[in-house]
Amino acid sequence: MKTLLIKTHEVWLETLMAAFMSQTTTRQTLYEFSDILWRHFTWIEHELIRHGEAYDYDRDTIPIKVTRLHDILTDISRRLSEIDLQLIASPDKALAERIASDIRYIQGALKGMEDEPVKAFDVTRTLQGVELTQEATDALTLFLFEESYKEYELIMIYNYLKAHSDDAFLNRIFQILIDESFFHFRSFGQMMSDMGLLGVPRVIHKSLYQVESVEQFLRDGIEEEIAAKQQCLDLSNAVARESKELAAFFDFINFQEDYHVSLMREALDHYAKLGNG
Repeated sequence: MKTLLIKTHEVWLETLMAAFMSQTTTRQTLYEFSDILWRHFTWIEHELIRHGEAYDYDRDTIPIKVTRLHDILTDISRRLSEIDLQLIASPDKALAERIASDIRYIQGALKGMEDEPVKAFDVTRTLQGVELTQEATDALTLFLFEESYKEYELIMIYNYLKAHSDDAFLNRIFQILIDESFFHFRSFGQMMSDMGLLGVPRVIHKSLYQVESVEQFLRDGIEEEIAAKQQCLDLSNAVARESKELAAFFDFINFQEDYHVSLMREALDHYAKLGNG
């Protein structure tokens, strides 16, 4: 089951990267498939927890640099076949059958997708319809690399905390933060692909999510969210003269961070009342 978790983590992330690469309606289908694979990941994780097996979110590197979409779709299908073989050893036969059925459908759909050239690695550092100065382009590039990793990190951290919590109040907040981070991760990943800068986020060290004190994690997280708000504000100011649309988008993200801070303060207050640390 541990191997199954790792393989599912990898194929979920690769499928999401493939969605970023597509410039056609295939993108939405790949987003939907990545959502399905993410659910598989959380279900497998639940089985590990239910059986008392220790695990982490370690994974192998995921090579995604291709020139044609067909190449990465073929690799995704190969990874799905490996998972299908691993399912034989799953103790939960109902879960195994569900995942196997999903895999068969996804593989069939992947075969029917039209090929297209991939421009996600050409390093143009330009966005269609947007003219940015060198300074603004550099600021945007740095922001996207830092924040795309941060959002992936937050997805995994909050998912781990939620998976190990039986507190409905906290889990509601964790799920909101997971959903919000998914939106940000996809938004930034799509921009990185459009600018020819797409890359897979680095592996997260287990010390970041296997926290000794959830209370301290939340305190630190509030400070990080406040810092992220300032980054969004700085970036909005940097691009405001060149693109009102882009500036408005980063203001939009900035205001979302306000709610994230509020939610984390709610979680912190609730956790403190429980007498945990």
